[in-house]
Amino acid sequence: MIRNEQEYQEASQRLEAERERLDQHRKQLAKSGLKKAELKRVMDPLISFHEQLREEVEHYENLKRGKFPNLQNLKGLGVLLVSLRIAQGMSQRELAAKLEVHESQVSRDERNEYHGITVDRAIKILDTLGVKLQTSVVEAPLGVETGELQNT
Repeated sequence: MIRNEQEYQEASQRLEAERERLDQHRKQLAKSGLKKAELKRVMDPLISFHEQLREEVEHYENLKRGKFPNLQNLKGLGVLLVSLRIAQGMSQRELAAKLEVHESQVSRDERNEYHGITVDRAIKILDTLGVKLQTSVVEAPLGVETGELQNT
């Protein structure tokens, strides 16, 4: 997950370089006489890495626009907290100062996606960011795992 503007810039540059590298690699492999299926088998892992990087860049851009992923049974709360900070254009240093903790604490928490965070701590972060988290409860249909439900 991209957590700040510097990481975003680096990922964007890497994405462009990777796109050019993919094109060059594809052309070289095509010249070598590989069949379509063989070319696909060689290129698939490279394309997969490229797509993952593209998705991370796109996710960060969506966060900057205020578009957040849905939570299901509070799964992803840590990612949401990081996302809210990013969307507000707040640095980890600024959040740490407002929470009155060391910047390394926020960095470590975000790297771990706030794993094991207490409800009180989550509330303090949400309050510091000036946002409220609203939830809705929906009944899970029989035979459907609650993590599979889509937020409506």
